[in-house]
Amino acid sequence: MNALLSWLDNRVGVKSLVHEALYERVPGGARWRYVWGSTLVFTFAVQVITGFMLWSAYSPSTRTAWESVYYIQHEMFLGYVIRGLHHYSAQAMVVLMAIHLMQVVIDGAYKAPREINFWLGIVLMMIVLGLSLTGYLLPWDQKGYYATQVTTNIMSATPVVGAEVQILAQGGRDYGHLTLTRFFAMHAGILPAMLVGFLALHIYVFRRHGLTVHDPKHAPDTTFWPDQVLKDAVACLAVLATVLILAVLRPAELSAPADPAVKFDAARPEWYFLFLFRFLRFHAVEALGLTFGAIIVPGVIMGIIAVMPLTERLLGRFGHLVNKGFMWLLALGVLALTVLAFYEDANDRGHQAALAEAHRDAGRAIELAKGPDKIPVEGAVTLLRQDPFTQGPRLFAQHCASCHRWNGHDGRGSLITDALQPGQSGAPPMTPPTAADLGNFGSREWMRAIVLDYSNHFRWLKNAGWYAEARQKTAAGESVDFVDPDGSEMANWTADNTESLKSAENADNVTALVEFLAAEAGHAQTQYDAALVQKGRGLATEGSWAGALSGTSCASCHETIGQDFPTAPDDSSASGYPIMAKYGSAAWLKDFIRNPGAARHYGAKNRMPAYAPQQLSDTDLDLLVRWMTKSYAASTVPDYPSQLEALNAAMGGSTTAAPAAADKSEAKTEETAPKAEEPKAQ
Repeated sequence: MNALLSWLDNRVGVKSLVHEALYERVPGGARWRYVWGSTLVFTFAVQVITGFMLWSAYSPSTRTAWESVYYIQHEMFLGYVIRGLHHYSAQAMVVLMAIHLMQVVIDGAYKAPREINFWLGIVLMMIVLGLSLTGYLLPWDQKGYYATQVTTNIMSATPVVGAEVQILAQGGRDYGHLTLTRFFAMHAGILPAMLVGFLALHIYVFRRHGLTVHDPKHAPDTTFWPDQVLKDAVACLAVLATVLILAVLRPAELSAPADPAVKFDAARPEWYFLFLFRFLRFHAVEALGLTFGAIIVPGVIMGIIAVMPLTERLLGRFGHLVNKGFMWLLALGVLALTVLAFYEDANDRGHQAALAEAHRDAGRAIELAKGPDKIPVEGAVTLLRQDPFTQGPRLFAQHCASCHRWNGHDGRGSLITDALQPGQSGAPPMTPPTAADLGNFGSREWMRAIVLDYSNHFRWLKNAGWYAEARQKTAAGESVDFVDPDGSEMANWTADNTESLKSAENADNVTALVEFLAAEAGHAQTQYDAALVQKGRGLATEGSWAGALSGTSCASCHETIGQDFPTAPDDSSASGYPIMAKYGSAAWLKDFIRNPGAARHYGAKNRMPAYAPQQLSDTDLDLLVRWMTKSYAASTVPDYPSQLEALNAAMGGSTTAAPAAADKSEAKTEETAPKAEEPKAQ
């Protein structure tokens, strides 16, 4: 080994190079406060190594970026660890950079003759922030797509050249494939090369002037090797252990594939940029414009930091105190704004609902990508576009939630509230639903509620403006066809037979009837008891009840109950009662949503608008109905939590709510005889 080292030293002078690198003098002895620069270099090295590993499996295009990151995260051996190390090292680098900057200012390491090295450090800081911004987009997921789009829009606020800067960053006027490839080139090529170059200059100038020692008499002088190297190595090991633990226990997030057609309300920048995000939301800042908040103010702050060496030189010791005070105020301001942003987001119901939807979509996309069909050649974005579990809630919120609720919410997990009136404060009032809650439509619970508690089940209809108006006209002696949860034939039937229906002798009969009705809906992912279904069919069609209900059958009013839903339904034989052939099934639902006012459904009593293909395409109708009937690949992704308790509490906790004075989004239908119900899709 000595012979080899001597040979190398003779050719390249390796011994002198090692001696020059390791035996730098450290006045006042090795100290922990000097480790920050070394940890920054180490973290960058981790970024480079893991970056090359990720690069070997990453494919930069809008059709393959998310797919390749999914492969890295979920298929490649230890891929999630490599990506996690890269992800958390990037965040660690920003934190370490901020600490290093504070230390440099506090220790006065920016003073002459070290001004140029200080400015080189500022350039390095800008490059690191640029790496953070460009890397955010590369997974091409919803989170990165929308957050980076905000960033490029901010670029357009640059005075004079804003539009040109945005076009340059995006690779054109449109945000898409060229944006991704340009950001990838910046993140994996241009910016790392610049960072290496400026880092070499930074280290060279640093070695030329040596350490700035806060207290040279702290301890006897020593050298970089071995004392300071040991402390630096321990600090680097602590950083590595931290990011490794985070990478294993909290893998880097991959949200749903980027889809410009889906609004992503949960978009936020990375946590270390939240302070600027929150600053821009102050009303005073918004009033002054985006250019002021996102360009001028940050530019002024960076300008103040850049001239700190000149400030100290002009004002001496007082200038140094001013610089330190400014940095402490800036740090406290950034911390306060970051905490405020987290606090407000945590207490923002709308944002939390958007986050829940984002997590749901992300989990579903990964679940489908792992499924038997894998990712189609059209790209992962089609996984969710063609998935009823994903699209159904959105279509429900768009078309149905103005009247209906889904387990108390709008289908996407959000409670629906009215806007606060001028002068009002506090939480906005809850908007009362004006049609049935469809959260358990077609299930055993839904059918049981119709049979045993019809009036309460459809109580929300009484909030509708048309209901109050119809009641007033009826009271005045006019003849009005409308649905009355308290006075329809079905409501009267359940009320008159409550005692018999709940009696011990009919308990098994009710269970069998409910099983039959639920089986007629035939919702997927539900198993039905064949014996109970057969018994229930006899009860519905023949009336084989016990006691006072003996001889009562659903078929006496609903003649088609137990039959298949006709492939080409017509109203020539309508009996005046809603059709019950395969009630609640996909075929029944599609026909009802398209033609709720047909005689086979609710005729003149209908209040729900018909959804023509121009309003709800056949594809969207199919997605909505398949979601309502659970006809989709089973999912382990948690669904939106029920908001029924919150809704009932807001409505006073009663089973009925006060009628609304005027509802401009009426869309209800009704029902009039033993067992007919109505899903409203408006």
